[in-house]
Amino acid sequence: MPAPPWKRWYKTARWQALRLSVFQRDLFTCQRTECGHLEGNTALLVCDHIKPHRGDERLFWDDANLQTLCKACHDTIKQREEQATLHQRGVWH
Repeated sequence: MPAPPWKRWYKTARWQALRLSVFQRDLFTCQRTECGHLEGNTALLVCDHIKPHRGDERLFWDDANLQTLCKACHDTIKQREEQATLHQRGVWH
């Protein structure tokens, strides 16, 4: 089964520019109140969709729907929250 089209959007110059502009807007700081980690290495930051885009191009590119998270917060807390939401909606059993 081929990858969904939106997966390719992450590889575009447009995404890379938007990602960097979000990091700059957020002062390279994790936006989780409990964290607030300042990170100079952008490889350790994630440009996170606040509301999951689920392939909706408008939500994907909307900078108001993007936030900077440190990789640790994204890979643990945010993923756990998203998985719980999917489970509640019956997407995952």
